[in-house]
Amino acid sequence: MSLHPTLQPYADAWTHSVDAISELVAPLVEGEWNRRTPCPGWSVRDVVSHVIGMDCEMLGDPRPIHTLPRDLYHVQNDHQRYMEMQVDVRRHHTAPEMTSELEYTIIRRNRQLRNESRDPETKVRGPLGVDLTLEQAMRNRAFDVWVHEQDLRTALGRPGNLDSPGAYVVRDELLSVLPKVVAEDAQAPRSSAIVFDVHGPIEFLRTVRVDIQGRGTLETTPALGPAATIALDWETYVRLACGRVTPAAVADRIKGEGDAQLIAAILRSFAVTV
Repeated sequence: MSLHPTLQPYADAWTHSVDAISELVAPLVEGEWNRRTPCPGWSVRDVVSHVIGMDCEMLGDPRPIHTLPRDLYHVQNDHQRYMEMQVDVRRHHTAPEMTSELEYTIIRRNRQLRNESRDPETKVRGPLGVDLTLEQAMRNRAFDVWVHEQDLRTALGRPGNLDSPGAYVVRDELLSVLPKVVAEDAQAPRSSAIVFDVHGPIEFLRTVRVDIQGRGTLETTPALGPAATIALDWETYVRLACGRVTPAAVADRIKGEGDAQLIAAILRSFAVTV
């Protein structure tokens, strides 16, 4: 038995991104591990700690027994507290400790993936004890690791891999929630269409149509006479959708046509993850 074909793209994307992270951080001196990243509240060390911790959980390792400080301003809900545990427990680890644990975790996860023979629909335990399918868990890891690779690249001034395998996983996941962002969160008018024109290393043109009941659907065909058109580059799209920047901070990289209030409402609702 070997990895199910449905799971292979997520394994490949995870491998590409986590190897890139390892390569990025291997030469860093101690002070560089403290650089701030676009991920709210997290340094380079914190991001790498998170990657290590989440992959250790995929391996079935027990979670650390640790009490979080009360003054972490970026920790405001149960999900953030859960994620912070693996990060805070490593905050005083040295650069060699970080790189060696990362390398060891990658070796263990590669071995796990080589021996993975379960069906994609197998239920596994996810964050906060929520059950999800193995396919969703692996898709989440591919998504998460690529986004954090980009966090590290931004912090270290090493741009790249905006069109790597993980980028396509992220594109598909972000597009899957776009109808909700437009129709439910931004409350776009019923019987309207909003066009998203994204250019750069990954390009796509998508239309979100809102029907008479207020439900949004995603289409690949352009709309004639849309209520609004939002054009931006792929990197800005990702940074907005992942909560790394505010619309105001990247206003010069976004071109909107049509209903200005609707465009503003969509951009305010654009962040779907942190």
